[in-house]
Amino acid sequence: MHDLNRTIALLTRTPAALDALLRDLPDEWTRRNEGENTWSAFDVIGHLIHCEHDDWMPRVRTILAHGDAQPFPPFDRWGHVKAVQGKSLPQLLDELIRIRAENIAELRALNLSAADLARPGRHPGLGIVTLSELLATWAAHDLNHLHQIARVMAHQVREPVGPFRAYLGVMQCNAHGA
Repeated sequence: MHDLNRTIALLTRTPAALDALLRDLPDEWTRRNEGENTWSAFDVIGHLIHCEHDDWMPRVRTILAHGDAQPFPPFDRWGHVKAVQGKSLPQLLDELIRIRAENIAELRALNLSAADLARPGRHPGLGIVTLSELLATWAAHDLNHLHQIARVMAHQVREPVGPFRAYLGVMQCNAHGA
């Protein structure tokens, strides 16, 4: 069964973890990707911000207000591209920290019950999902992108590590697209 407190504990920590890892690193670490149609660490931060504005809490609100009678609006996975133009990574990290704190405060204020967590919503591609599944996915989504950032950054030193690559699992992991 989904434990909302565990989910919130992780969601609360992700922005600080990303800030500690990425702030003030040279662009070579944060702006490079793995090739066409892949994201850099900078892109991932932009995507996470876009999700904070247009995905997680809007979908929570939709479920609580309409259940599965109203589907979630489709989400543009590349919607962050315009929003990050002209911004620095520190600006994006600050924005992620701020908007995540606001969303977690709103989520806590809902005082969700077990019945609320079992409420259905309608995903445009997956069909019926519960509020609990949506919230658990929010946490897993964070972990997915932490993994992605580690992989993308490790990709930057694939050649310099030489034969040690055989001992580094992150070097064995293939790109999973954006």
